[in-house]
This record gives sequence, C-alpha cells and structure tokens, in this order.
Amino acid sequence: MQTKLCTKFGLWEFAQERIDLWFALFLLPSCLPSYDSFAGTKMGKRKSRTGMTGLSRFISALNEGESGTQPSISTNSVDSAASAHEQNDFTMKEVNGETNTDSASAPISISVATISKKQKIIPHYDATGLVPTYTNEAMVPDHLKKYFSQRTRYFSLYDTPPGCLLDEEGWYSVTPERVANQIAERCRCDVVLDAFCGVGGNTIAFAKTCERVIALDTNPTRLALARHNAQIYGVADRIEFIQADYISFARAYLSSFSTRSPSSNASTPPRNKTRKIDVVFLSPPWGGPSYLSGSPSHDIVNNVAKDNLPQTDGQDSHPTYSFSSIQPIHGKDLFTLTRRITSNIAYYLPRNTDLPEISDLLNATDDHGRSVKLSGERIEVEEEWMGSKLKALTCYFGGLVAGQEDLFSR
Repeated sequence: MQTKLCTKFGLWEFAQERIDLWFALFLLPSCLPSYDSFAGTKMGKRKSRTGMTGLSRFISALNEGESGTQPSISTNSVDSAASAHEQNDFTMKEVNGETNTDSASAPISISVATISKKQKIIPHYDATGLVPTYTNEAMVPDHLKKYFSQRTRYFSLYDTPPGCLLDEEGWYSVTPERVANQIAERCRCDVVLDAFCGVGGNTIAFAKTCERVIALDTNPTRLALARHNAQIYGVADRIEFIQADYISFARAYLSSFSTRSPSSNASTPPRNKTRKIDVVFLSPPWGGPSYLSGSPSHDIVNNVAKDNLPQTDGQDSHPTYSFSSIQPIHGKDLFTLTRRITSNIAYYLPRNTDLPEISDLLNATDDHGRSVKLSGERIEVEEEWMGSKLKALTCYFGGLVAGQEDLFSR
C-alpha cells in the first residue's frame, strides 16, 4: 500500500483571483525537501513557524515581476497536421463501470474511503448551506430528478452525514464514481493535477491512488463543495484546492522554469530536478448537454463538462463532437499546452468525439508553429460504460498507455 503524504497548507480565501496556495510546494525546493527523502515515511501535516511562508515570498515576487497581469493563451486553433489518423497507432478499450463480464481479467484494487469514528468534518470547510441539499425526490426540481435518482452512482457516500453536495452544474457534470475510480487507477502516481475539478468526483478518486492531488477550478463555490465532499471520503488532507484558471495556471507554471534548451519544443515537458507534475487529467467543459447534437448550448449550463443523461435509442446517430467545441480554448490547444507540462495525460471526452481528431493530437506544433510528429507513440482510448450505457471516452497518452510505461518518467 502506497504511503500517503499529507501536506499542510494555510487557510485562504476563495475570492482571491491569483494563482494561489501551490507554487511554493513545487517551485521553491529550498523550502521543502524532495519527495525522494520521504520514501517509506508517513508524514504528518507541516506547520509554518515563520512570519512569511515560501508561498508568500513566491506570490510577492510574481506580483512584482508581472505588473498584475495574468498569463494567457491564444484561443486560435492550432492547424491540424494531415491525416494523423493514418500515422499514429490507435487502441480502443472498453471498460464497464458496473459489471465486468470478463472473468479472466484481474480485478482492480482500489481503496474505498469511509468515515471512521475518529474522522470529523472541519467546521470551517463544511459547505452545508451553500447549495440546496436534497434528501428525497420530493425536494428535487423536476429537471434534476433523473440525476438525483443516480446520486449514489456519482457519490457512493452521498447519504453519509453531513451528505455530499453538488451545485446544478455538478449534477450534470460529475463523473460516476466507478468510472472515476477506474481512471484514477490508470493514473496512479505521486502528483496528479485535476485541471477542472468541479465538485470533486475525479479529485476524490485520485486521492485514493496518488500521493498528492492538485485540484483547480475557477468557481469558488464549486471548490468549497469539492473540499466538503473530499472530507466525507476522508481524503481532503491529500488534496490542494486552488481557485485558478487552468490556462493561466499552466502558463505560469511553465514560465517559472529556467530557460528551455534550444532543442526543446512545445510538446516537450519541462525538466525539473526537484518537483514536477506526473499526470494531468483534462476534463474540460464540453459546451453543455446539447453536445450530442453538435451545437453546444450557451444558457445556464454553458460550462457543463459532461452529460450524465441516460442513453437513448439511436445513440450512434449523434453527430461527431469536434475539439473546437471544447471550452475555454480549442481542445487541441489545450492538449498542446498540457504536453509541455507532462506527456502523461488522461483526456476525458464525449462519447461521440471525432476519433481522427483524437489521433491528430500527437501531431503537435513547436514554439515556431511547425508541425512536430511524435512517431512511435500510441494513444489508448478507453470507453467508459455504466451497464449498457456508454458515458464517455478517456484517452491516455505517454506513459499511461499500456505497453509504453517507459515513457512515464521522460
């Protein structure tokens, strides 16, 4: 069983707009020893005894050096290289989140967190009251009843006091727990970044298999709900919740490294001798529940990431989903930016995503806009099923792909 590294982080306000709470642990090696020195040791929460922490020093320096502006990335699409579908190996795999009919396959070992008598919800982080709490169907609005009926699929501990919490978008977008557990098992590592954490479905699953989880979201309420839910599962001490836009966060993370070597390109992860992100999980907004029709909505659920609607007859007749519909930027731009952080990426996508577009992701572009073909690398596409219903696709890259584990540490 892997040792869990508990990290102490200070209290912070969700309303702050800066990238916060995390950089000191990753970017100031002088403040903390490397993870290697902790091997085989179970650590307690760290306490700061100085007036100004490494985080404060980093934020102060960042503010002085950047005149108060957030890094940004262009929303222009990256030109696609020709016919990547014919040039890259492509593997499809089907995973059923409810039943495994293949008796020969080895069972997945995933720890199940439950609340012990000693475990308590920290009152300051109890988000009860931030959003409506539903305990029976009579309390639920009509448009959410079909989701409420599946509440224990989303969170098996939904009814465990004080109860899991979801906002309206969370009901539409949270990943079913068994699917999240399957993805987390595939992404087992030291440090994983959940770029769009929402109400914490995937974040909680990652905390069961990884040493540390960095959870980002732009919505302070949603972050509060994610932390609340993580406490119910007993894994909140392994997660750092940060209110930040992933695009700005990634750009700031990359800019914090020393100048890249002339031979490096946009698809090459940064080299860092101390701390790094091992895996990035991308589950960006898909454009709303209407993604199956090929015309994303722009209403109250404009930022919905995933649709948990039950499958209907004719599910294969849906138009293919294009990366151009992904928010906040083109899906390929998002992938290219993330490849500069790590090659180990899990990309959670609609079930009707255009497969040639997925294959084309490995035809990256360098800093000068030139096409860079990453020959020899394969993509593994996993179908996520709940019973007889296909929910989504998870695309694995780099060392997460079966058979190319040697790429994990590159």
